[in-house]
Amino acid sequence: QVQLVESGGGLVQPGGSLRLSCVASGGIVSINDMGWYRQALGKQRELVADITSGGTTTYLDSVKGRFTISRDNAKKTVYLQMNSVKPEDTAVYSCVAAVRDRATLQLYNYWGQGTQVTVSS
Repeated sequence: QVQLVESGGGLVQPGGSLRLSCVASGGIVSINDMGWYRQALGKQRELVADITSGGTTTYLDSVKGRFTISRDNAKKTVYLQMNSVKPEDTAVYSCVAAVRDRATLQLYNYWGQGTQVTVSS
């Protein structure tokens, strides 16, 4: 059973930094893209950042230059370094990974449980 577990959320002041981590475990053959989504209260979920297995990254325009996504393939972990955070970054952040699992050898998107990030003074 593939699982994604996030950590690193919490309360941070405007202008501060936070790093989110997401570890994948279970019957994993390989992982393609990994990414972070967020959903603020009353708003639609949006893709914050994505990284391919080769390291190519994509970012939401509003976080470019402030957030950095990275991954450690050996550790099956994706990170989101959040700098210069703003109140509008407040949301539940969830990681997603396109995993080829050992049981079926099919490619599925697996999601973490989500972690709350609150930017407030």
